[in-house]
Amino acid sequence: MITEVTFWIPLVIMLPLLAAVGTFLFPRRAFPLAVAGTVATSGVVLILLFLLWQLGVAARHTIGGWGAPLGIDLVLDGLSMLMLLLTAVIGIAITSYAHGYFQPSQEPKPARPPSAAPAELAAKPVRSTDQDSEAQHQYNYFWPLWLFLWAALNALFLSGDLFNLYVTLELMGFAAVSLTALARSPAVLRAAMRYLLVSLSGSLMYLMGVVFLYAGYGVLDINALSLAVSQDPGNYALVAAAALMTVGLAMKTALFPFHFWLPPAHANAAAPVSALLSALVVKGSFYILLRAWMVIFYPLADSYIPLGLSLFGATAILWGSFQAMRQSKLKMLVAYSTVAQLGYLFLLMPILLGPGGQQEALGGIVLFLMAHALAKAAAFLSAGNILYATGDDKLASLDGLTSHVPMSLAAFSVAGVSLTALPPSGGFLAKWTMLDTTFTYGYWPLALIIVAGGLLAAAYIMRVIARLFKQTEEAKVVSRRVSLSMSLPTFALAVLAILLAFSGAFLLDVLSVGSPWLAEVAP
Repeated sequence: MITEVTFWIPLVIMLPLLAAVGTFLFPRRAFPLAVAGTVATSGVVLILLFLLWQLGVAARHTIGGWGAPLGIDLVLDGLSMLMLLLTAVIGIAITSYAHGYFQPSQEPKPARPPSAAPAELAAKPVRSTDQDSEAQHQYNYFWPLWLFLWAALNALFLSGDLFNLYVTLELMGFAAVSLTALARSPAVLRAAMRYLLVSLSGSLMYLMGVVFLYAGYGVLDINALSLAVSQDPGNYALVAAAALMTVGLAMKTALFPFHFWLPPAHANAAAPVSALLSALVVKGSFYILLRAWMVIFYPLADSYIPLGLSLFGATAILWGSFQAMRQSKLKMLVAYSTVAQLGYLFLLMPILLGPGGQQEALGGIVLFLMAHALAKAAAFLSAGNILYATGDDKLASLDGLTSHVPMSLAAFSVAGVSLTALPPSGGFLAKWTMLDTTFTYGYWPLALIIVAGGLLAAAYIMRVIARLFKQTEEAKVVSRRVSLSMSLPTFALAVLAILLAFSGAFLLDVLSVGSPWLAEVAP
């Protein structure tokens, strides 16, 4: 059984990478190649899920016969499996959505009828040649960058040592920045440049932490390093590495106060890119931070660092929600909502790293991560559909859109149910698990923050929904029709954010496979 699992593990990296190369070399066949890569990769993820569930323990694949400490090992356990599954689900939706979103207009410009008045022609929007050229540029480059990002994410989730995690983190960052800059407008390029500088700075701090660990312990394989730390927990290198790597990864995850790059990058990027950044990319750096603290930095659990992360998370929830309520544009509102929602991932750090509540806290964090990824991807795609159809995402201009983009409005509303943690939804299950954990272990101030964050989320989500469903006597002008390939995956992601609540027990069972705590790897 282990041999079967290890056979499939590298394919989840190679398949999207091969598809990325194919779409770059053959741009005219980009969409069929992307679909083939998406279907094949998602199929392998499902096979791995089934095999890992049957196996019941973590699996390790040694690349090229050179294992740790010199070679590269890919490790699949419950946590990495759930991240692969989440990426595949969102990847299917993004591939479908992007084809309609970036597809250059194929409609010929209408000829002017002899009887047509200039005012009648002005009322019919016609896509210009420059717009078609820009759409073709984005269409050609989106596919290889997106598939390369998918391969980098999968490699990150499977990497078994800290240096390979650095390599995959850099590959993910470069792909994400390039996707952000696709639109090429001045605002987009400024946001992408800021994102690039923050990403490089965070990666440099992470790499410096890796250097300290190697100097102090002589190994970088995560399991071997965990054992070395257990034998020498007082090594000065551990404290220095923990500080550097935590700050660097917090910058890339956009934890308050390092969030300043996120709203302009997410709000100005194309809709499918915004969804990817919010749902998956910032989760990649958080995944590394989570792994590092659970397996390597656990001797520092009684330090002020976990408590500081929790306080920053609480501040992010309150401050990000307040900023979201002040926004006048839909995508910027959703972007600041991401700042707020990311705070929940750090809120339970003292419980996660403390005695007794580790598994419960991890379950709540992972459930919230998955619920947020699905709901926030749906919210960004819904906002993208509205901007695509009307050319404007100002909240004051959203009145009377019900009849034009009904499925997108429904998707935003359903996603809002999960973001505000209303039952039945994945967000409700995650926050209920987090609340139960905080009360069980006596962290009731964190419970108050969770409740307050939910109320604030309801306030800014309802502010949008009230506008979207407001009836007006004046007809709304829609410049472009939102295709089914754009509206259907948007709605599907929102529905999955609700259905996540009904699969919580199964997801937690998968999460328990090969638990990455020290007790599981120590002799």
